[in-house]
Amino acid sequence: MNRSTLPLPPSFASLQSASAVSLFLDFDGTLIEIAAGPDVIEVPDNIAGRLKAVADKIGGRLALVSGRDLGNLEQHLGKLEIARAGSHGAEQIGADGAPLGAKIKPIPANDIAQLRQLASQHGALFESKRHGAALHFRAVPASGPAIQDAAAIIAKQSGLTMKCGKCVIELVRPGANKGSAIATFMNTPIFAGSTPIFIGDDVTDEDGFTAVQKYGGLAIAVGERPSHTANFKLNGVQDVHAWLNL
Repeated sequence: MNRSTLPLPPSFASLQSASAVSLFLDFDGTLIEIAAGPDVIEVPDNIAGRLKAVADKIGGRLALVSGRDLGNLEQHLGKLEIARAGSHGAEQIGADGAPLGAKIKPIPANDIAQLRQLASQHGALFESKRHGAALHFRAVPASGPAIQDAAAIIAKQSGLTMKCGKCVIELVRPGANKGSAIATFMNTPIFAGSTPIFIGDDVTDEDGFTAVQKYGGLAIAVGERPSHTANFKLNGVQDVHAWLNL
């Protein structure tokens, strides 16, 4: 539905007082502002430590659920002591660093090569990940439809899934999505039985919105993109920080 029709969420404090909650957070566009490229983001000071403090207040039931791979998250955030999922759910680890869920294979090298060539052809930015690859076309938005059409062909020929976001497409193995990542966490002893809350801004977060609702939780959409599944809205990154008291 149109974002303007969604209400603001109850305060985080009131939700904590009502039941044991768990918190799942997207990264780009939710905790940090979208940038021209994945490596030119501005990361708030000590965001990893502040997230750990929030996690401690809710019994450790907090996880980052990002399209970035886990190595890239740590590159920008430093050492993390919270649970996290990367590459749209292709990899999940607990706060202790132990892997969770089924292991998903990287996409074929030939597909990586085709995507790299596609990026070069259109002047897009190619991003290699441990479990997939992404093409960012924010600098060449007019090429977006052609890039998506060509990537869809590559995905079909190899039985891959194409994820579309804000000026980015990514190919991943089937089953890798933010909803499946949240389900993995919710079936661990730490998260089990809690009321999950997921906050995200992009179309790839819709799977996560649906997942938390299956567990009786709340979905909070960030920004102006219309959402068909969210329960509530926050207007931007700063509003997310304020709501979480980061």
